[in-house]
Amino acid sequence: MRMNKMLTKPSHTIALCSIANFINAADRVIMPIAIVPMADEYNWDLHGQGWVLSSFAVGYMSSQVFGGSGSKKYGGKAILLISVLLWSFSTLMVPFCAPSINLLIFSRVLLGLGEGLGLPTIFHIFAHTIPGEERSRAFGYLVACGSIGQTVASVILPHMSWPWMFYLFGFMGIFWVLAWAVLYQEARTSTEEEFIEPPKVSNTNVSWREFLCHWPLWSIYIAHFSMNWSNYIIMQWLPTYMRRTLGANQSSIMFTAVPYVMNSLVGVVAAHFADSLINKHKWTTVSVRRLMTSIGLLGPGLFILFFSAVDNLPLAVFFVSLSLGLSACNSSGHLSNHAEIAPNHAGITFAISNTLATIPGILCGPLTAELVSQSHGRWFPVFIIAAGVNFVGAIIYLSQSAASQVL
Repeated sequence: MRMNKMLTKPSHTIALCSIANFINAADRVIMPIAIVPMADEYNWDLHGQGWVLSSFAVGYMSSQVFGGSGSKKYGGKAILLISVLLWSFSTLMVPFCAPSINLLIFSRVLLGLGEGLGLPTIFHIFAHTIPGEERSRAFGYLVACGSIGQTVASVILPHMSWPWMFYLFGFMGIFWVLAWAVLYQEARTSTEEEFIEPPKVSNTNVSWREFLCHWPLWSIYIAHFSMNWSNYIIMQWLPTYMRRTLGANQSSIMFTAVPYVMNSLVGVVAAHFADSLINKHKWTTVSVRRLMTSIGLLGPGLFILFFSAVDNLPLAVFFVSLSLGLSACNSSGHLSNHAEIAPNHAGITFAISNTLATIPGILCGPLTAELVSQSHGRWFPVFIIAAGVNFVGAIIYLSQSAASQVL
């Protein structure tokens, strides 16, 4: 039967979704790099830059639940296609909106809306089509491709005029939409969703209250929030920090690619290591998720403090690379945990998790600008808060997480 044949080829699904995440992640890096010449051209102050950077997170936070519930109702293929089309169109709009900061913020909100639909949809697709023994690798490759997208963008964009940064990846997204429409065939009946591994309990009628009443779910939500707090600071502010504080020239901004290279490499290695612990060494799934999440939160929390203590560019790049590299272990930790504790509703639980985890993206722009301004140019308060949030998230996940089905 054709439907069963399609379900036996998860690698095709992983590849297509990982390429989408490559473009997704690259689009997020464009503005932090482009905002340096754009601020000079349009005379934006630090607070104005903060609002431009954070406006993406407003849209991103607003569409998460729609992505998770929409893919469950209408299918992952249609929702992911709409998602990539919307974020690619909004990327192409930026050069035309830039002279008006209000229009620019609007285009950034649209970008967030599109990308907010995407990841919950991919989690929904993976929960249905990826076998449990391959799940860590699937999420590892997904996150690694995102880091590769950020790496490629960080290397090539500083050598381009800023409008062409947006044109390049905007058109890349349009081409992906055409490929997705032709190549991906969804396995779905008229009455129910298809799983490659049916859940032990098929509880389809779950009230929204249930998504907020279980500590194993809250441990994931809090760990995700903690991870994103430090990651958003690095993603949004690293080029500005290197240029304004460490004195890097425009070509040296390419070094912002190094942390993303480290993130992609560690993500793939950690994913295979996690699956190996489960399959070959018979570790319990919850033990593996806790180990990887601990590394993914405590390690970055420690090294971001080292990063804040140095004023030498190579050392700063080294420490921030260790921080973002170890953060990739979360893909085999709490990010993989959704499909185990809520296989029927992984898209929705991830949507809720990512909605809460987008709050740092909204706060990090204006809060960082305010902290740096009030500290007379010192960034240490920004990084000490990030480290503290990571430590708290790790403790809560270690004490409250689970791997058995909750919903």
